[in-house]
Amino acid sequence: MEKKIPFASDVILIDAAFLDRVGGDMAAHFAPLVGRELPKADLAVLLECLALDAGLEPGQHEIQVIFVYDAAHGRMRFCAPSDLEKEIHGMAFQSRLGEFSLYAFQTSGMARREDLFGESLQLLTESKDARRVMLVPDEGEYGSAVAELAEKMKDKESVTVFGMNPPAHECSYRFEMLGFAVLQSLGIRAEEL
Repeated sequence: MEKKIPFASDVILIDAAFLDRVGGDMAAHFAPLVGRELPKADLAVLLECLALDAGLEPGQHEIQVIFVYDAAHGRMRFCAPSDLEKEIHGMAFQSRLGEFSLYAFQTSGMARREDLFGESLQLLTESKDARRVMLVPDEGEYGSAVAELAEKMKDKESVTVFGMNPPAHECSYRFEMLGFAVLQSLGIRAEEL
């Protein structure tokens, strides 16, 4: 790509289909355990929890959130708002961490979701603007590709990969459990578990 995409200093790159699958599975699993019907997850709370789990301190940060999705996954059914094109893309919200700017990009033509995620991650790797990078990749579909690129981001202030399965080996990036942020966004309290 000749033209570089301008990134904020703090970027969260999310595979929307993976996040929706994990969120939906967790809501279905935990509703019977807590003995009540769970509301839709609050997307703003989820994004704020991801940033906090990655070590972002309260302040006036500009956090750019990029959702990657394909035609089959244009809605995240477990949360609100849910429609990536109509309700999420181009929106923003303020929190105690700063301003979150939301963008959603759909694959086109023959491109696959994992290709678009990988290309976006490569651009983040090369970006001088993005200092803190937070990733929510599809662990099953991407294999070791994300870990390999995350290992190359040595010039970044921090790199955090969120998932449900911790890496089996020592790595230079930070790993955080995605499930904790999802539980918080679903309104599940620690005393309920």
